[in-house]
Amino acid sequence: MKKNIFLQTSSQTVGPFFAYGLTAQQYKYDFPSLATGNLRNKNFEGQEISIKGKVIDGKGDPLHDAMIEIWQADPQGNYNTDQESDFLGFGRMGTGGEDFIGFNFLTYKPGKINENSAPHINLTVFARGMLNHLFTRLYFSDEDNDIDEILLQVEPKLRPRLIAEKTNEGEYYFDIILQGENETVFFDI
Repeated sequence: MKKNIFLQTSSQTVGPFFAYGLTAQQYKYDFPSLATGNLRNKNFEGQEISIKGKVIDGKGDPLHDAMIEIWQADPQGNYNTDQESDFLGFGRMGTGGEDFIGFNFLTYKPGKINENSAPHINLTVFARGMLNHLFTRLYFSDEDNDIDEILLQVEPKLRPRLIAEKTNEGEYYFDIILQGENETVFFDI
């Protein structure tokens, strides 16, 4: 009798990315991209902020070829679910650049989505060598984060790894550390 042998299909790592299709402006390609790192819109009002940071590998080196996507609520705490708003709430950018190996999102500070939530931004991280993309959140150092029901589920000593530090008015800094002692907290979805 012949036995059936089933072999598992091997995994493929995330990346490398086709920069000209996913993060075109960053690499000076002159055609529109579905999403960019600039979420600001001249027809929209809100507190303008920038979020700058790096994606750091397990050796402590910044990655020049990772990609970050963000999804956030508007300043009133509403997600754009019907594409009718002047604020899309979705952005994407790679970490490679001529001046800075990292990311710098230009956006608006989000509002609270409900009474048990602090203002936050959802991040998805794609990088070479990873079998799956990673999900995390970014909170703000100048907000009351002690009310957030998701952040409260994170071990207290790890919570600072999810908080972007305010460096200047309207500017925040947040590194995403993929491995090691100070690894960013990632969520299973």
